Amino acid sequence: MPAAGRPREIRLNAFDMATPGHIQQGMWTHPRDNSAGYARLEHWTGLARTLERGLFDGLFLADILGVYDVHGGGPAAALRGGVQVPLIDPLMIVPAMAAATTHLGFGVTCNTAYEPPYLFARRMSTLDHLTGGRIGWNIVTGYLDSAARALGYDAQMQHDDRYDLADEYMDAVYALWEGSWADDAVKRDAAGRVFTDPARVRRIAHAGRQFRIDAMHLCEPSPQRTPVLYQAGASDRGRAFAARHAECVFVNGTRPDVVGRLVADLRARAAPRPIQVFVGATVVVGRTAREARDLLTDYAAHADAEATLAHASASLGIDFARFGMDEPVTAGPTQAIRSNVEAMAKVAGPGWTKRRLLELSVLGSRQPPIVGDPVQVADALQAWVAEADVDGFNLSRTVMPECLEAFIELVVPVLQDRGVYKTAYAPGTYREKLFGTGARLPDTHPAARVRGW
Repeated sequence: MPAAGRPREIRLNAFDMATPGHIQQGMWTHPRDNSAGYARLEHWTGLARTLERGLFDGLFLADILGVYDVHGGGPAAALRGGVQVPLIDPLMIVPAMAAATTHLGFGVTCNTAYEPPYLFARRMSTLDHLTGGRIGWNIVTGYLDSAARALGYDAQMQHDDRYDLADEYMDAVYALWEGSWADDAVKRDAAGRVFTDPARVRRIAHAGRQFRIDAMHLCEPSPQRTPVLYQAGASDRGRAFAARHAECVFVNGTRPDVVGRLVADLRARAAPRPIQVFVGATVVVGRTAREARDLLTDYAAHADAEATLAHASASLGIDFARFGMDEPVTAGPTQAIRSNVEAMAKVAGPGWTKRRLLELSVLGSRQPPIVGDPVQVADALQAWVAEADVDGFNLSRTVMPECLEAFIELVVPVLQDRGVYKTAYAPGTYREKLFGTGARLPDTHPAARVRGW
C-alpha cells in the first residue's frame, strides 16, 4: 500500500506470447497487425524498446506446452485460427531483448510439471546473469492434456496434485538458487589460481516424493539468485500456493468487486509478506472517445468466433462444439483452469450459452476491453486500483504495435500528470524496481530458510 497521502504508483506489464494469436483471437488478420512476425528477432527487440520507452515494468510472456485440441475433439480450429500455435520458446528471445534495453523486466512462463528442477534452475540463473538481474518466473502447473501426452504421459495430474508437485519443485529450486553457493564463493583470483573456493560451495541433497537431486548448482549466484516469482492460479489451491511462494500474482479481469475479494484473500493469506497483484486488461484508446469507438468497431470486425471457442474450450475444459448456440452450457469436473470456469459463471450468469460467450468476446476474448479517450482510460485504470486494490495491469495486445504505441503516447502522460506512473526507472534489478528493497528475496520468504551461509 502507498504511504498515507501519496497516490499508488500503477505498475504495467505488456502481456504477450510468442505466437500469432494470444488472447484476442483473430487480431492477427488485421492489415495493420504485425503479430505474424513473431518468429523474427527484430519483432521482439523492437517491442522491448517500445516498452522501455513507455517505462513499462516488464514484458510478461505466456507459454503452453501443448495445443488447444478440446474444441471439436482436435486441434483444427486452433491451427486455422493461429490460437497460440505455432509457438516458439519464449526463453530464447529474452537475451536479445535484454541486450536491446537497460531496465525492462522479463517474466517468463515455465511449467513445473515436465522439466527437472536441476536443469530449470540453471536456465533461470543463466537468464538472470545475461539480463543483469531482470528475469522473473511465472510459475504454472499446466492445464492441457495435450501437453501431458506430448511429454509422454497419458494425461496430466489432478489439479491439486499438480500444486503438491509444484510445492516440492519450489523447495528444490530454492535449495539450488539460495543454498548451494555462498555469496563469496567465486574469487576470480588469477594470481592465486583460484576461481571458486570449494569450501564455499555445497552439494544439494533433495529426496522428495517427485524429485531427487544430489548435486551442486552449476551456476554462481546471479544478481537476484531467485527470479522474481509470479503466479497466476486463482483457485483455492492456487491461492494457497501463491500465498506461500509468489511475489506478484496475475489475476483475470472480470469485475472489480469480484477481483477485489480475490485480492483481499490473497493479501490476507500472504501477510505479513507483501505481494503485488496485476489484473489482465485490454485497452482500446483514441485521441477522442469517438475515435476509440471507431477503433473498437474496426478491431471487432477481425475477431474470430471459432478461434475464440477453441481458446475457451481448452482453458475452461469444455468442448463448445457439443453445444448449440442457445443451449445452456454445463461444466462438469475439469482439470483445466478452474478459476476461469468460476469467473465465466459469475460474468455470464446462470444458464449461460455459447452465444452469450461470443457476445461477451467483443475482440475474440472473454476479457472486456476498456475503451475511451486518454482521460477515460486513465480513469478506468485508477478505478480498478481503487476498487479492486490491484497494483497494476498486464495489458494484452489487440493490433500490434499500434495498441501499445497509442497507450504510451496517449495514456502514459495522463497517468504521469496525475502522479500515479513513474517518470523514470528506479535503479537496480527487476525485484528492486518492483519493491524498492534488495535484489534478493527477503528473509520473510520461505526460500530464505535454505541459505545457511
